[in-house]
Order: sequence, then C-alpha cells, then structure tokens
Amino acid sequence: MTPEPPARVQRWLDQTTPNEMPRTGDDVLDDIVSLLAGHIGQTTNVAPPQPARRRPTRGGPKVQIHIDYSDTDPRSIHNMAGEIGYSITSNWFAQWMAKLLVAGVLSRSRAAVFLFVAGGQKKGTGIASYTQQQITDGLNELLDDMPGAKRITRPTVNKAVRTLVEWGWLESAGYGRIRLNVTLWFAGNSGEQKNVLEEIASDHGNEPEGFPHKVGPKHLPGQQVLDFEEAPVRGATG
Repeated sequence: MTPEPPARVQRWLDQTTPNEMPRTGDDVLDDIVSLLAGHIGQTTNVAPPQPARRRPTRGGPKVQIHIDYSDTDPRSIHNMAGEIGYSITSNWFAQWMAKLLVAGVLSRSRAAVFLFVAGGQKKGTGIASYTQQQITDGLNELLDDMPGAKRITRPTVNKAVRTLVEWGWLESAGYGRIRLNVTLWFAGNSGEQKNVLEEIASDHGNEPEGFPHKVGPKHLPGQQVLDFEEAPVRGATG
C-alpha cells in the first residue's frame, strides 16, 4: 500500500490544478531566450512563453541557468588602421568640410592643419599638445620618403591656425596646447565629452554664443563651378 504523502505536500497538491504545475528549468530557459532574442531583434525557434502559473510558496525545484552570449565585446567593434586609436566625428561637420572644400573656402593648408591637430588630441581631453612648429614638422614628414613632395611653411601653418580659431574649430589652450571644438571632433566617450564641454563653458563664462557653439565661416563667397572630370585632350576625335 502506497504511503500517504506528508501533510504539507498534500496541501500544496490539493491547491494546484494540472494547468498550474510548477515551471521546469526548460520553461524558464525558453522564456529567457525569447526575451533576449526580442532585445536584439532576432527570432528563435523557442516556443512562446506560457501564461503565468501560480508557484508554490515553498519547496519546488531550484533551477540554475548559465547563459553564454558571445566572445565579442560589443565595445570593441572597431577595426581601425594605425596604432593611435580613433575619434568620433560629427556627420554634419564631415559634410560641411566637404562643401567648404568644393567651394574653395577650406584651403588645403587649413584642412591639413585641422586634421593633423584633430588626429593628435589626447583621449578624453579635446586637447592636442602641439606648437605651430611641431605641426609644420609633422605635416612635412613625407618629404624624407617622397622627394619633390610639396611642403608647408611655418607662416602658412600660423595663418591656417588663426583662421580655424576664427571659425570656432580650434582655440588656444596656452602653453603649446590647442583645444578642438569637441562638438565637431572628439576622441573619447560621451561622459568624457560632457566633462570637457562643462570645462569649456566655465572657461567662457557660459556664453551661449561663444566657443564651441558657433561654427564658421559665417559668410561664403560666390561658389564657383568645379569640373572634377578629366578635361578632354584637344584635337582628340570621338
């Protein structure tokens, strides 16, 4: 004769209908996988979760679940050339630079100086520690490997820096340091950028019209039509 179950188990069995049995480890795992798949926008072959079931207040199976995601760190998705890291650029600013280049407003020397300084900023600071002579020397490094390559002079660098400061792309930070407009180009995360912007605002008396809020040039000269296609050779027949 089968022994009668203990009173506590019997009471719980009396209160549990066949549709309200305790959830198994597979049920819980199915729910978790479905939830994760929904968060990453993918579907799975896992059956949809069942309606909530009443669980006993005591006892019942204890399930330990271990889930492996991926060996790839989602914060390490970039594969950049070189060994000096990368920066984040405003898409608007990238197109603004392209427009200025075509319009002939952003000269080769101004673009070269800005890009060299932007690529040399110290992560999380918006600061590049360059004197104008160091910028000049850095931009002329290819002369040793490419005889006949064009060079840039120190006065040209000086003039380009002054113009970029007027446009609000750069500003002097003193002691051979240059601060970038970090709303245009920044090496670092959003928290670091926020700290830099607060520092800039403090340095400028929280002026809403000051650096880094205004980006020039303000007025563009008449734009010329540029033909980037190769000009036909005179005398050539079709």
